[in-house]
Amino acid sequence: MHICSLLPSATEILFALGLGDSVVGVTHECDFPPEAATKPPLIRPRVDPQALPAVIDRQVTELVSRGESIYSVDAELLASLAPDLIITQDLCHVCAASPDDLATALARFSKRPKILSLTPHSLAEVWDDIRKIGEATGRRRDAQGLAITLEQRVAAIEVRVANAPRPRALCLEWMDPFYIAGHWVPEMVVKAGGEDVLGRAGESSFRATAEQIAETAAEIILVMPCGYSSRRAAGEFSFKDLPSSWDKLPAIRDRRVFAVDANSYFSRPGPRLSDGVGLLAHLFHPQIVPLNVSSEAFQKL
Repeated sequence: MHICSLLPSATEILFALGLGDSVVGVTHECDFPPEAATKPPLIRPRVDPQALPAVIDRQVTELVSRGESIYSVDAELLASLAPDLIITQDLCHVCAASPDDLATALARFSKRPKILSLTPHSLAEVWDDIRKIGEATGRRRDAQGLAITLEQRVAAIEVRVANAPRPRALCLEWMDPFYIAGHWVPEMVVKAGGEDVLGRAGESSFRATAEQIAETAAEIILVMPCGYSSRRAAGEFSFKDLPSSWDKLPAIRDRRVFAVDANSYFSRPGPRLSDGVGLLAHLFHPQIVPLNVSSEAFQKL
């Protein structure tokens, strides 16, 4: 089976199921496991991913307002790879190619491949997507085992922090303008033993004002710009002039502000979300939950 993955989380799932050799095409962002980056990239962004947050936001807004796509699909390469299965998504058109982009690329196919579109909004739906990929690739048993293992890891963390105090956590998915993380992230906060002060579980991320954030009484702030490493997130935060109204936030006063590796543990709906729950639990309750990932997964700001 030849498989093309048009989103990084699906690429991670495919490799976790032992299907790396079947993956013939990926996106420009597929970098885990490392061998995924050796596959031909089918997707290219039409914005500058290295630009400042405000510039990226403006570029995305301008493209969307004109009804244009944020990504380009290499239709010629896609056709030459002759995939049997293409995995895509219809959750966030800022994060990956849209169905319309793919439909245009498929117009030149004489034999249409099978399309699996994923739209998870919660951890349970992410684990179910693993099962869907297993079903579509003949790896049902492996997928079921992986999904159960991830569910059990998260459940074990929940039990460990069940009786601990719940810090009020603010999760910033973007810094300029401010966006509050949504979908599975608020659920991850709860399972890790915290209380998300603004996030809406299962719903999209949304823009918030500095004044709204100042009123949250957040005791811990997680800086997790979508797709950023902890180092890049820390750099963006250090250049940001924080509103003076934030001085009253316990998180600022007590220096409980952390930049985390969103690219690995929060942005992508894949297997490493379970590690993300563990990372949050460690930041919320360091005396109870040991660090379960690399020390580079976060930086204290």
